[in-house]
Amino acid sequence: MADPDVQALRVTPDRRRADDWALALASAGIDSRIDQTADGCAVVVRGSDWRRADAVLAAFDAENRPASAPVAEPSAAPTSYGALAVAVILCAFFVVTGPRDADRYWFERGAAVASRITSGELWRTVTALTLHADFPHILTNAATLILFGTSLCGLLGAGSAVWLMLLSGAAGNWLTAMLRGAPHSAVGASTGIFGGIGGLAAIELVRRRRGASVSAWRAWAPIAAGLALLGFLGTSPESDVLAHLFGFAVGALLGALAVRAQPLRDRRGLQVALCAAAAVVVIACWLRALR
Repeated sequence: MADPDVQALRVTPDRRRADDWALALASAGIDSRIDQTADGCAVVVRGSDWRRADAVLAAFDAENRPASAPVAEPSAAPTSYGALAVAVILCAFFVVTGPRDADRYWFERGAAVASRITSGELWRTVTALTLHADFPHILTNAATLILFGTSLCGLLGAGSAVWLMLLSGAAGNWLTAMLRGAPHSAVGASTGIFGGIGGLAAIELVRRRRGASVSAWRAWAPIAAGLALLGFLGTSPESDVLAHLFGFAVGALLGALAVRAQPLRDRRGLQVALCAAAAVVVIACWLRALR
């Protein structure tokens, strides 16, 4: 390019970037050259081509903008025993209440009976989460709670995770009662556990969308696991598929909101206080049920 009427279009200290710019201009039919200057490599073009060349490189830079750095993920949490503790408490309570066929007293007072819930006995949406119909029922729920609840506790902290499962379980029972009405009745922690699975899925998907280095498998695995578990539990006569779906949906909503609470995960005192508050709510609901 011998034309003396040339103007610098871009300057960069990176020779490779300058070569990329020159190649982009050449592909658009614009002559250019690279001059070495005190500031780095200058891509120069004829003055008559400057505007068109500037537009070409602006489009090139927009298409080849470096990917933003991944969002920093919280450091790996120490092993959380919150879900295990809840599972042990549920098993211990099952020893107290026994199966539904052996003694109906606890179930008459605490089951999620739709007609009672719609008439104002809202505490049943919570007490029902602590009752289980038989040994296989409590065993299945305890195992799935430990499996998925531990992951949720690791992301949010034990207290936040327990509240997410408690709220989604109670909301799932309430929504089911409102929709199905009498004579529907349900017991079991699985509605809250599905809420935890929904929360896990939402948290991983939101973090991936925000740029965190979360693999597609890790983001979608909770949803796949939830669907598989729904199919497995759906074959049980004690299963309430609608409540599980409601629990999952509410848990997903709460999980999407709870992403912002992740920085609070490692505040041990706060998480212990949240666990204690959840226990107080459950005990208060049972005291009301037994009154």
